[in-house]
Amino acid sequence: MGTDNGLIKGTLDLLILKVVSLEPMHGWGITQRIQALSGEALLVQQGSLYASLHRLTREGWLSSAWQDTEHGRRARYYALTPTGWSQLEKEIGQWTRLSRGVANVVAATA
Repeated sequence: MGTDNGLIKGTLDLLILKVVSLEPMHGWGITQRIQALSGEALLVQQGSLYASLHRLTREGWLSSAWQDTEHGRRARYYALTPTGWSQLEKEIGQWTRLSRGVANVVAATA
């Protein structure tokens, strides 16, 4: 299973979709929110984040628009589209199945 910064391949999409579902935000904010919500356990590299954001936008799961940040700078803010909300539900279901399966293997005693 491939990893990038300790993330299981494919989980970055789930993390981005979930964080953006909380409120529209810019890339740096997404990175900071993932790091904070994970208790500093997950660190997302900017290159990986922006590649995923562009792909999720192309897929139609995110929309984006330029806005001023809280610090007065211009940044692209991302928000979930209706299709993105559906995809988030699918991603959560897949993650739940995967994490249960891994937990079952880890808990096995024989």
